[in-house]
Amino acid sequence: MIVWLNGTHGAGKTTTSALVQQLIPDSRVLDAEKVGETLMDITPGLPTTDNFQHWPPWRTLVVETARHVLDYTGGTLVMPMTVLVEEYWREISAGLAQHAIPVRHFVLHADQKTLRGRIEGDTVMGPSPFRFAYLEPYAEAARTWLHAEAEVIDTTHLTPAQAAQQVVTAVKRR
Repeated sequence: MIVWLNGTHGAGKTTTSALVQQLIPDSRVLDAEKVGETLMDITPGLPTTDNFQHWPPWRTLVVETARHVLDYTGGTLVMPMTVLVEEYWREISAGLAQHAIPVRHFVLHADQKTLRGRIEGDTVMGPSPFRFAYLEPYAEAARTWLHAEAEVIDTTHLTPAQAAQQVVTAVKRR
């Protein structure tokens, strides 16, 4: 099974995923961003883009990486990754479904003010124009498709531990 934690920068995906992994026996965190970083290291580079998710190989490789890891280890993969383009989410989820991999899709949500504050106060990654640039696309995706496609957990007033517990409780219910 895959527990996919979606949401934009500042929602708490990375921190929450580590906590979810600790609460689900036989689970591992697979950060799909690392697949993108691998593609970014290709020389000469792939066609220029502002986001590696626009490269079709990223989406295919995320599916294949998850499939092969699960075939090798079994258990659960916790995958923290923002996907705001509906077509990309459909491609990834359909690819996983073709391999009979169940996916629990969660969106960690917070209001815009909270997200901005978290990004500005991030002592690890720091604030960046890149991270701020995804706030409006996230809001648009949330309004148009994303929240209808996932289980939404509002992290505005939750600690990461509380958010992780809500994810795990929801996973165990089904």
